[in-house]
Amino acid sequence: MNKIGIYPGTFDPMTMGHMDIVKRSLKIVDNLVIAVANNLNKDSLFNINERINIINEDLSALNEISTKIKVVELSGLLTTFADKQNATCIIRGLRAVSDFEYEFQMTGMNYQLNPNIETIFLMTSEKNSFISSNFVKEVYKLGGDVSNFVSKNTLSELKRKNS
Repeated sequence: MNKIGIYPGTFDPMTMGHMDIVKRSLKIVDNLVIAVANNLNKDSLFNINERINIINEDLSALNEISTKIKVVELSGLLTTFADKQNATCIIRGLRAVSDFEYEFQMTGMNYQLNPNIETIFLMTSEKNSFISSNFVKEVYKLGGDVSNFVSKNTLSELKRKNS
């Protein structure tokens, strides 16, 4: 059976923490769909197409596993999207206990909407536990060095966007 996982998020921008979860997810599922949310309630730095392109470029460096991943726009309910993708699970990364409370509530709601799709939580690795897209954007805008937190490609796109 081909196990398909969904890794949803805004990925504005994709960080090393996100990439860590992507790589580790492929130890659990055969194929991964990175579902890039077009969340109108968030003030995104990159538009949906820019985010998808950045992620695809970052994934191209992963060579052999990049063929097991597809990146698509997510709109609407995650559980409906996951069902259409024939997914068996939703993958969520956790950085800290504070992430868990929100994710726990979301998982309960998703289960009520579609009990056939499980949610798997992956703790981020220790070296990435403090990285968030919001911190990356804020540090970068204030002139800080974020090169350890994002790919060279993403850093280049941050420079382009903020020039």
